[in-house]
Amino acid sequence: MNDDFVIDIAGRAIKVALMISSPMLLGALVMGVLVSLFQAVTQINEQTLSFIPKILVIIGAIVLFAPWMTDTLTSFTRELYIDIPRVVSGR
Repeated sequence: MNDDFVIDIAGRAIKVALMISSPMLLGALVMGVLVSLFQAVTQINEQTLSFIPKILVIIGAIVLFAPWMTDTLTSFTRELYIDIPRVVSGR
């Protein structure tokens, strides 16, 4: 197994991890901005106010994107299993 192959696998793993986590992260980011705007307009400075909406958005994103995330992880794992002979042979 050469260095290029390991770097390729690591790069694909990072890409898949970013793709899988992006719906939750983007949803939490948007909700955080909206709650911050609400707090700025109403001058409510409660630190714990943003946690419940963010948690609900993250749970909603997980429920909504679960089939896509499962398919993405399954195809990545399938590609890793297909690459096993290439890893063992050292090509």
